[in-house]
Amino acid sequence: MMEKYHGRQLRSGRYSQGGGVYHVTTVTRHRQAWFEKAELARLMCRTLLWSDQQGYTSTYCFVVMPDHFHWLFSLQGKHSLSSTLNLVKGRSGRLSGGKIWQRGFHDHALRNEESIKDVARYIVANPLRARLVYSLRDYPYWNAMWL
Repeated sequence: MMEKYHGRQLRSGRYSQGGGVYHVTTVTRHRQAWFEKAELARLMCRTLLWSDQQGYTSTYCFVVMPDHFHWLFSLQGKHSLSSTLNLVKGRSGRLSGGKIWQRGFHDHALRNEESIKDVARYIVANPLRARLVYSLRDYPYWNAMWL
């Protein structure tokens, strides 16, 4: 049985720290594969980069999968983690022309001893594990600051 993300449960105990590094995952409503459409997947990639341009985040890496995305970033400015994700999900939904997101998101604040590069490798390897491609160079909807 597929687990559902329950917004209320995910918010309990959540703390946002400016400059903190977060791995965030959020899924589409009913796990609908919105991002199988290249136009919408590219729009989502641009929205994540828009967040950096607006000064909300500083992205280490992301991958947009057909029905969810993973994003590793440091939180910038005075926005909380929740408000930043609300801005990103709201903007991408408006630009996509639909209510595409399930409520809530999963987040993990990285601790000092955790390796940002190890988490980034895990994130960008998602298309390989999902067998969408056999080589990461064949999957267009990801980015990492180390390139």
